[in-house]
Amino acid sequence: MHVPVLSQESIELLKPQPGNTFVDCTLGAGGHTRLILQRIAPDGRLIAIDRDEVAVEAARVAFADAAPPPTIVHGDFRDLARLAREAGVEASHGVLFDLGLSSPQLEDPERGFSFRKDGPLDMRMDRSTPVTAAQVVNELPERELAGLIRRLGEERWAARVAKFVVTRRPLRSTRELAAAVEAAIPKAAWPTDIHPATRTFQAIRMHVNDELGGLEGGLRGALEIVQPGGRIAVISFHSLEDRLVKSFFQVEARECLCPPEQPVCTCHHRPSLRVLTRRPVRPSAEEVAGNPRSRSARLRAAERL
Repeated sequence: MHVPVLSQESIELLKPQPGNTFVDCTLGAGGHTRLILQRIAPDGRLIAIDRDEVAVEAARVAFADAAPPPTIVHGDFRDLARLAREAGVEASHGVLFDLGLSSPQLEDPERGFSFRKDGPLDMRMDRSTPVTAAQVVNELPERELAGLIRRLGEERWAARVAKFVVTRRPLRSTRELAAAVEAAIPKAAWPTDIHPATRTFQAIRMHVNDELGGLEGGLRGALEIVQPGGRIAVISFHSLEDRLVKSFFQVEARECLCPPEQPVCTCHHRPSLRVLTRRPVRPSAEEVAGNPRSRSARLRAAERL
């Protein structure tokens, strides 16, 4: 069963009210969607978006009798503003992003997201897109592969991992990739809290799905459709994602973007957000104990001015 992370905390920050219009950019297994629907009932409007066609089809069945019924959209939240307009929503009271993988995605070996079960090297959230993890692993030059594992996985052994991957090509399955990473990283350097292949899998998945580019586009779309007084909340699970969200909120909350040494402002920037979380909200010890996948979650929120 999929348990939505930081669910109560995100709802408290978003403050959905009866009759409100909301957008859930990451429908997934529908946990946050259901909570928002309960609070905007009976006559609110919710747009729920997901790149994963499997999640979309499952949600259409799960929410068939919901009141109010969500408008479920198969799409990429990098196109948030366009998708919302096409669904008839010009302005929203709030937008939620939950950037983690859902349990159904992780537990289906055919999706290739997890090294715990053997499956094909896929990792696509939207399986209509052309680039798979197998292509990244087997076709990228060693230096490029090392660079993306270092940049997106923050893996200190990226060069060795890439070298071991290249020498074992072609790799066809998640277990083969995990075994290459395990062999590359000296056992004495294996992390104590995660599997040694975690960072490499994360980096390849983020590259396949252009997750940082999508997040930046989604945040700009949210800024476009959230009305004054409305709120944006983002739950991230990766330091690069959290850093991007923090920077975006801080920049949009500033009065001026000119260099500090410049005596007169020429940028004419005006703040569009008020940051609600000076520090990210973290899951409680109780939540982590009940759902270990929540341990790396960070929640940030901002209000539209």
